[in-house]
Amino acid sequence: MHLRKCFCVILLLYEGFVACEIGDGRNVWNKFSGSSLPNETQYFQANQFPKSFLWGVGTAAFQTEGALDWNGKGPSIWDHFIHSPDFRYNDASSNSYTLWDKDLEALKYLGVKFYHFSISWPRLFSDGIANVVNVKGLTYYNHLIDSLREEKIEPVVTLYHWDLPLALQLNYGGWKNESLIDIFNDYAAFCFQAFGNRVKYWLTIHNPYLIAWHGYETGIHAPGETADSSAVFKAAHNLIKAHAKVWHTYDRHFRHTQHGFVSLTLGSHWAEPKKGNLNDFTIESCHQSVQAVLGWFGKPVFGDGDYPTVIKQKIKHWMPSFTASEKKYIRGTADFFAFSFGPNNFRPASTFVKYGQPDSLSIRQALNWIKLEYNNPRILIAENGWFTNSNIKTEDTSSIFLIKWFLNEILQAIIHDDVKVFAYTAWSLVDGYEWSYAYSIRRGLFYVDLDSKEKVRVPKTSAIFYKHIIQQHGLPSMEASSTSQFSCDFQWGVSDSVIQVQLTPSSPQFTDPNLYLWNAPRDGGLRKVNGVKLHTRASQCTDFNAVRNRIQMLSRLSVNHYKFALSWSLILPNGDLSVINKEAVYFYQCLIKEMIKRRIKPLVTLYHPTDHHTNMPAPLYQEGGWLNRSTVHAFRDYANLCFKEFGEHVGMWITVNEPNKLSQTYKINSNDTYIAAHNLILAHMMAWHLYDKHYRAYQNGLVSFALHADWAEPANPYLTSHVLAAERVLLFELAWFMDPFFKTGDYPERMLDYLRLKNKQGLSQSAVPSFTADENKAVKFAADFVALNHFTTHLVIHQRQNGSSYEYDRDSILRPDVTWPRSPKGLSVVPWGIRKLLNWIKTRYGNVPIYITANGVDDKTSHNDELRKFYIKNYIKEILVANQHDQVNVRGYYGWKLQDRQYSHFGFFNSPFFESRAKMSALFYSELITNRGVSSEATATTSCKEQEGQELTGCEACTFIIKWKAFLFFGICLLITTTLLITVLFTYVRKRRKPH
Repeated sequence: MHLRKCFCVILLLYEGFVACEIGDGRNVWNKFSGSSLPNETQYFQANQFPKSFLWGVGTAAFQTEGALDWNGKGPSIWDHFIHSPDFRYNDASSNSYTLWDKDLEALKYLGVKFYHFSISWPRLFSDGIANVVNVKGLTYYNHLIDSLREEKIEPVVTLYHWDLPLALQLNYGGWKNESLIDIFNDYAAFCFQAFGNRVKYWLTIHNPYLIAWHGYETGIHAPGETADSSAVFKAAHNLIKAHAKVWHTYDRHFRHTQHGFVSLTLGSHWAEPKKGNLNDFTIESCHQSVQAVLGWFGKPVFGDGDYPTVIKQKIKHWMPSFTASEKKYIRGTADFFAFSFGPNNFRPASTFVKYGQPDSLSIRQALNWIKLEYNNPRILIAENGWFTNSNIKTEDTSSIFLIKWFLNEILQAIIHDDVKVFAYTAWSLVDGYEWSYAYSIRRGLFYVDLDSKEKVRVPKTSAIFYKHIIQQHGLPSMEASSTSQFSCDFQWGVSDSVIQVQLTPSSPQFTDPNLYLWNAPRDGGLRKVNGVKLHTRASQCTDFNAVRNRIQMLSRLSVNHYKFALSWSLILPNGDLSVINKEAVYFYQCLIKEMIKRRIKPLVTLYHPTDHHTNMPAPLYQEGGWLNRSTVHAFRDYANLCFKEFGEHVGMWITVNEPNKLSQTYKINSNDTYIAAHNLILAHMMAWHLYDKHYRAYQNGLVSFALHADWAEPANPYLTSHVLAAERVLLFELAWFMDPFFKTGDYPERMLDYLRLKNKQGLSQSAVPSFTADENKAVKFAADFVALNHFTTHLVIHQRQNGSSYEYDRDSILRPDVTWPRSPKGLSVVPWGIRKLLNWIKTRYGNVPIYITANGVDDKTSHNDELRKFYIKNYIKEILVANQHDQVNVRGYYGWKLQDRQYSHFGFFNSPFFESRAKMSALFYSELITNRGVSSEATATTSCKEQEGQELTGCEACTFIIKWKAFLFFGICLLITTTLLITVLFTYVRKRRKPH
């Protein structure tokens, strides 16, 4: 049987695992895959790397040097391999051999501390035998190393990155022949002698797994052999022994004078069980998958000097063995662990054996595995990065995402897991030949037109990003801190959508005059007593369980405001005033009155549609809803009824919740969307003027509307197209509704100009309705405050789109950042986004009063909802910084929402089916409110009562009164009572003494 078939079939069709050595690496999957929810150690690490951490970039000689047959260089196995009809190769490549000075300029631009490059073995020795060196090749590497050191860039040198001299393949059979062990050692010894006084970090062999597996098994790498089933294991065996010998040569002859370090670069994928499928079997499958790749070469060098047991037992017919002396000789032959984690370790699928488990890009978990398996060695990330398609030139946004992802995970491993990563190599410096993928992909930080003569190095956006990372020595923090607190008049609230109405009281016994006996015949039933009638009373607000339960939850949260929505369709089922549901009106009145008694003020929403229900009276919906202008007048009548019935106790009103989202539900074409939005704006305008004219004078309330207001961040901040796309999203989502009310009385001019341009180009047929002169005047400033429902931040990518949809008009696509933690529903947790949003509003509309009327995240945990606690803590912190540091006029915060409903898990309390139990986030939010936005462990806090006392400290008598006010009050009352009593007694005695 062919080895590949045997190897894969045995591993994939596993029928009971063999006994394996017990290794701590298995614990990694339990640690990181046990929970579907992120914890604080998995959040984005906006932090600096350790001070001694080194930043670098790397290349491989064959990929970038070019000059294949110049100045005495001999052919390599890759030179021979790629010059076949199946490959396309540009002999000049990036031509680093002659353009090394341009590479040096690129290194200086990045600001790296080291440059990881490889020496071309056939450039020094054309036939591979270290007897007569090619002087020109030696001069080139001497010049390169000296130039690097002059610029204070440390050279990190790989001796063998896959370009074996062709003569060694033809004469010896390549790495299948153990003669190469000594030949490679002679070559390495020469390099130590020639360059070792200037090179402190040496890597003998780069990713020996890929050399053996693809060179002698799959055949997709040079030398491209597939015939001999045992060749892959012979080659791997000799590569390990060759490395060990080179390490001993350096240790014995060079270390005492050169004081350098020697290792080899090992590469691997990572395997992770599917979500919800974590068990002993899947953990063992993943562990053996990694052992079959990384452990194959890692265990002999970093372990006990021998192969992993799983490989030895399953491939025992082809697997060579080490003698006891060889195990001792090989074990410990590395001064640090050099790790490669990039696309070549994942692509193609035959690169590794998956054991039926999906692969993962979690470098953090891979680093933890190395730590646990090999006794926490010092780790150099010798190769890391990803690729783009060849048509991508400098706008490599995806590369930025993945560099950020990898660096975030590495920093998490350093900070939270105590993994000893001391250096990072971004791969690669410039575009070049990408092995089996030839020129179909690019991996460079610098773009090079490989067909040009000049080979100019143009920094890609990933190079700019990596440069900034190096300058900041870590991942940039978007968050700020504040030690102050919100003012005492700051509104703290919780929000709800349309609340369920209870039309009949929960205590019918108060309206039933009959007397009943319970369980008289011991049947558990009620028996009416005939002839007896009792006095009754009218139902009271406290008779509604729904009201009592809601008030109890609000009291436990310590909020002073509650935002809830009325049901338009319930109050006016016909859509007009012909039928008014008086029971519903009474219930809402009861709720509001009971809130006021508990000093909880209502913020009432007149109309709150949802994704699942329009909440509009059916007759209006059937007539076209918001596409019909008559709905505007119907809404005005509904608003008038609500202001009349509830306005006495309501100080703040929201007319429509998220009209910018509601209008997008009318999406047969973009024109419907814009018509619906236009009518919603007019409806709010009419309701505002109605309140302003007839109710404001004696109700003293405020009226506005609440927008869905997520922040839009350019996916690639170094691309103008992405920056403009993010601005367009904000124009089409927020300014679309805010400019008419808070700025110009009309739609944003830039939005209208963009639509006109698209219409002219034939990419759209959108027509936005116009305001009349009177409407323009009436709309402008017809809102008393800004109300924002903010939940997350999106990355925005520019993409030209052609179609009749409103979403196409923006020419933008929304994406999450891979480093942002996400909730079960995929909601990205990005606290700094809300601060950017608040500052954007202040910049565009001035210092208008702002209320965050909904902010929250879904968390399926029924009790200790850590994700929600983290969310509200950090979002409130950013709002506080915006308020105190940026002077944004934020006046209130409302958490979303009070209670879970069905499949929604946003609540501070569980759903009624779970007896409305408070989650830990409810207690945490209550504590934040008590401390005016600051968690108790963060800093010393001052309560509003204490602050009132501090304002009077200048008056000693006032301070004394405040301190002893309870006793003084009691004393005064006692004095008055005593005085009155004495007066009464004195008067009584005098009257008794008078003669009749």
